[in-house]
Amino acid sequence: MHPARPRGYFGIGVEGVSKSANVGALLRTAHAFGASFCFTVGAGFDTRASRAADTADAPSHVPLWRFPSVEAMALPERCELVGIELLDDAIELPSFRHPLSAAYVLGPERAGLSDAMLARCRHVVRIPTRFALNLAVAGALVLYDRMLQHGRFAERPVGSGGGEPLEPAASHGAPVFRRHVPAWIASAAPAGDTEA
Repeated sequence: MHPARPRGYFGIGVEGVSKSANVGALLRTAHAFGASFCFTVGAGFDTRASRAADTADAPSHVPLWRFPSVEAMALPERCELVGIELLDDAIELPSFRHPLSAAYVLGPERAGLSDAMLARCRHVVRIPTRFALNLAVAGALVLYDRMLQHGRFAERPVGSGGGEPLEPAASHGAPVFRRHVPAWIASAAPAGDTEA
């Protein structure tokens, strides 16, 4: 059973990354978490080489936008850009409220996001680790955290183990009539479906 799709949308991208395997793994992860789009900014990765890590062929299912520079980057209207970077003044991921409509961006592991990209970010978050994580792993953690906030899941129990399962999400069903079925419906309904 698939969980109910959360409201809003998100995209994820990279700036200045050249490691094809990292980009491929990030694209595959984004596709798995239901990304609406992916993007690159000034990235020089090899698309064919990234397919070794992207076994789901994400660009066939999720739009991939390539921007040559930060200045050329264009995101959907009201989409908040969230940088993921190990900065002292960044918001720690467990304390961050994800925007309903967001685009997340990661930089190369050694250099990080450029000053120009950080200036465009509405928020900057950090994963509270001792040192920088692999780009694809960091992206997966952020998307998992977003899913926990915007998804529909049972509450965690106080003790170990799983909680009570959620009731199925509300859905539309057949009309319910309190006293009688209107004649115009009764005449069109198959036999046996006219009971009140």
